[in-house]
Amino acid sequence: MKIKILMVCLGNICRSPLAEGILKSKLDTSKFTVDSCGTSSYHIGSKPDQRSIDIGKKYNIDITNQRAAQFTNDHFKVFDYIYVMDNSNYQNIIKLANSGQDKDKVKLILNELYPNKNLNVPDPYYGGEQGFEDVYQMLNKACDNIVNKLEKLY
Repeated sequence: MKIKILMVCLGNICRSPLAEGILKSKLDTSKFTVDSCGTSSYHIGSKPDQRSIDIGKKYNIDITNQRAAQFTNDHFKVFDYIYVMDNSNYQNIIKLANSGQDKDKVKLILNELYPNKNLNVPDPYYGGEQGFEDVYQMLNKACDNIVNKLEKLY
């Protein structure tokens, strides 16, 4: 049975598609499924922001086939781990939880690097190219730690 991981940000066009692509590139896809979505409906069906696509390509990660989707309560039933990019996403997801078990699945991704600090991955949407590079580096390091934890489960 595959372990299923979901990456979540606001619009599902910048941070979470990049996080999905990074984590997928590091895991054995026969053992793990990685997906992403957003808490808002702003960009449903849209491809990732071109700047996220470009930074992914820079590191040999292709996210061009991803399409934005919105988080729903059903995601709790499907996914084992739900990583959110910031505290606002966390609160939005927790509000939809039906149980403590649902809430336990939701984690701030940067807590994988800085335990219990509850730091946000900054939204690079309104920033320049360096913002996307910075976000990539943060997510890449956090995903390395996630991979180390998940591989111990197998």
